[in-house]
Amino acid sequence: MSNRALNPVLAELRERIGQLEGGQARARSVLPFAVPEMDQALPGGGLAFGALHEIAGGGGGTVDGAAAALFVAGIAARTKGRVLWCMTRRDLFFPAVSQAGLHPDRVVFCESDRDEGVLSAVEEGLSFGGLSAVVAELVRLPMNASRRLQLAAEKSGCMGIVLRRWRRQNEASDYGQPTASTTRWRISTLPSERLPAAGVGRSRWLAELMRVKAGECAEFEIGAPDAKGRICLLPTSADRSDQTARFGALAG
Repeated sequence: MSNRALNPVLAELRERIGQLEGGQARARSVLPFAVPEMDQALPGGGLAFGALHEIAGGGGGTVDGAAAALFVAGIAARTKGRVLWCMTRRDLFFPAVSQAGLHPDRVVFCESDRDEGVLSAVEEGLSFGGLSAVVAELVRLPMNASRRLQLAAEKSGCMGIVLRRWRRQNEASDYGQPTASTTRWRISTLPSERLPAAGVGRSRWLAELMRVKAGECAEFEIGAPDAKGRICLLPTSADRSDQTARFGALAG
C-alpha cells in the first residue's frame, strides 16, 4: 500500500508545499540585461520572472512610444518560449519588432476593443503557465488590476510586461499613479550614436528605472536592441557629466 493511501492528508500537504516551492523558485529567477550597471540596479541581477513590469515612452508622442515598444520586444526576445502580446490597436509594426530579436513565430497576438478585454486576456495568459512572457498594451493600469496580474505572474513564474500607450498627451500623467508592478521604466529617444562616416547610427535611448522593489531608481543611456534583443550601455551625451548609470531619486 502506498504512503499516499496510508496518509492522504500528509501526501496532499507535501504536494502543495512542493508546488509552492516550485513557484517561488520560478519567481526568483531573473532575465539579466547582460549590462552590469543595469543588472546591479535590479535585485537578483535582472528583470524578475514571476513578476509584473511596466514600461512607457518618456512623453505622449509616437516616437518615444515606439522606443518603449522596441524595449519591450527586446526583453521578450531574450526569454525562452512563446510570448502572448495583447493589444487594442493594430498598429504594431512587426518588421521593427523582428529587428529587435522577437521572431513572429514565437508570438501569439490577442486583440480586444477595450482595455478591460486586454486585462482579462493577460490575466489568463499569466495564469496559464506555458508562456515565457505576456505583454499587455494598456492606457491605464488600476491598482487592483495590477495586483491581480502580479499574483498571476507569481503563481506561474511567467514574466508580465505592461506597455503603457497613450492615445492623448494628457494621459501620460497617469503613469505617476501607484501600481503593484515590480519595476517601472520610462524610455525616451536621444540623438543617435555618431558614426565615423556619414550615416545613421544606433538608436540611443534614455532608460529611466523609475521604481524597483527593494532597490533604487536609476537612469542609463543605452543603445536600441540588436537582432538578438540585446541592448548596450553607451557613453553619455556631451551634456551629461557621468558616463555610467546615475543612481538617485527620479521624478515618478
